Amino acid sequence: MNRSAREVAVPLEIEVVEMEQGIVSDLMTLTKARLSLLVIVTTFVGFCAASGPEIDWVRLFHAVLGTTLAACAAAVLNQVIESKVDRLMERTRHRPLPAGRMKHGVALALGVALGVAGVSWLWFTTNPQSAWLAAATILIYIAFYTPLKRRTSFCTIVGAVSGAIPPVIGWMAVRPSLDLGAWVLFGILFTWQMPHFLAIAWMYRDEYAQAGFVMLRRDDVSGCATAMQSLLYTVALVAITVVPFAAGANNGVYLALALLLDAVMLYCATQFLFHRTRLTARRLFFASIFFLPLLLGLMIFTKA
Repeated sequence: MNRSAREVAVPLEIEVVEMEQGIVSDLMTLTKARLSLLVIVTTFVGFCAASGPEIDWVRLFHAVLGTTLAACAAAVLNQVIESKVDRLMERTRHRPLPAGRMKHGVALALGVALGVAGVSWLWFTTNPQSAWLAAATILIYIAFYTPLKRRTSFCTIVGAVSGAIPPVIGWMAVRPSLDLGAWVLFGILFTWQMPHFLAIAWMYRDEYAQAGFVMLRRDDVSGCATAMQSLLYTVALVAITVVPFAAGANNGVYLALALLLDAVMLYCATQFLFHRTRLTARRLFFASIFFLPLLLGLMIFTKA
């Protein structure tokens, strides 16, 4: 290849690589890769918690994959519905759809395909109960949580229900029945999400309001009700984290370390109540991020 040909080829290769990287980045944004990682972790924990000494790793793979596909479907379809509104917020206006880097038809087809694939995968590789729960997750997120965001702050509770189902899917993939362990996992994820979401909603309350999202009570200008809600749900979270020990599912090491994590969450939630600032909300948000994986890890490694 002569010099002039190489000079033309190199920029073209760089352009192709950048285009591929852009597509991958857009797909990760569209499927909310970080939330999908949370789904993977919680489904994994639910499966392991329901398993005995021997874990069926193949079945675990199928459970995690199917649940993750369903969660990605919900994320994509949510962004299809909210693409116009996403243009109004700084934190979302650079997403593929509002930025015009992807067509709505393509995203819609992708979301539907992921949903069908996820539910079908669970149906044929695990059991129908897991598949029905995955379908319910998508339905709650799209048909209820998404439209409610523009009508009432109750949407956060509905969204938390949807987000608390993945570990139950993992549990049901092993034991197709709603035992106490399944309800404990659901309760932990549900109550954990509330202070986590409310802290985010308080930090970005101006952007949400500008976009027409009602993530907080309209009359809660001071944030007192929001902070009180965060504290009450944190107290409920603390109570639920004790249940695995009380039920004999986890040992004393779990209880001691879980109470330590609970104390950090309670401290941050209390500080948010007394000082309703972006800083205290941010501390509660980050505390919740560290809390969940540590607690779930404890549940797995300290099984009685």
